[in-house]
Amino acid sequence: MVARAAARYCASVGDDVAALTRAEFDISGADPVNRSINDIRPDAVINCAAYTNVDGAETDAEVCYAANAVGVENLATACRSIKAAFVTISTDYVFSGSKDGYYTQRDTPDPQGIYARSKREGEIRTFAAYPRSIIVRSGWIYGSGGTNFLSVIPDLLASGTNVRAISDAFGTPTFADDLAKRLRELAGADLPGVFHVTNSGEGCSYLGFADRVCEIGDFDKALLQPINHADLSRPAPRPINSKLACLISEKLGFSPLRRWDDALAVFLRKQKATPV
Repeated sequence: MVARAAARYCASVGDDVAALTRAEFDISGADPVNRSINDIRPDAVINCAAYTNVDGAETDAEVCYAANAVGVENLATACRSIKAAFVTISTDYVFSGSKDGYYTQRDTPDPQGIYARSKREGEIRTFAAYPRSIIVRSGWIYGSGGTNFLSVIPDLLASGTNVRAISDAFGTPTFADDLAKRLRELAGADLPGVFHVTNSGEGCSYLGFADRVCEIGDFDKALLQPINHADLSRPAPRPINSKLACLISEKLGFSPLRRWDDALAVFLRKQKATPV
């Protein structure tokens, strides 16, 4: 989802884009990564590859770490060898979720599950391999072609399906198209460090997000069924609050991304124009 959005945006601003599939470019192998990067010799690499099955990671740790830790290290090392800018996406899950308010770069990561720990390990390995790297923490990402909860809510509601939405877990929604634009901006700026990137606004719960989908898209709110996070009994722990804020983006000249509900309205218009 994010890779497609990034490829579209980069191409739209005139970049020569090499957008490789997993079959073409398995980042878990150091030698294939080095060969591909040295053959293409890009000015910048934006890593959108990840193992994102949070629950599956609890029983598939080796594959999870291969993508989220080893693979990111391989990319960072290859980028260092040709002096390319390197941007990789991390996650709000690196935090425990026990804090009130927003997580910033001042907060100490405390990942709780296998997926979360693999992403944190990826951060550590990235900077160890290539200090020039840019790590982008984001969360609650949704967009065209996405299969996660936030991405599919409009289609579920349009079909009249009842939707269970968690009312006591909170985050800062991020539209993939907006994230893609910021990834490209960061790659061009080539400023090493950790950036938190989400749409602006106060954030919301999953239920709050679904409410706004109903309001903007004129769907029936009666289809929403509020639940608590504990009701789902999922294998992997998840942060109850993973709202993110960035301490440095505006100081470095980056404008805040538009409000999350404004971005949601754009997403819903696109979904209506190109229904699945």
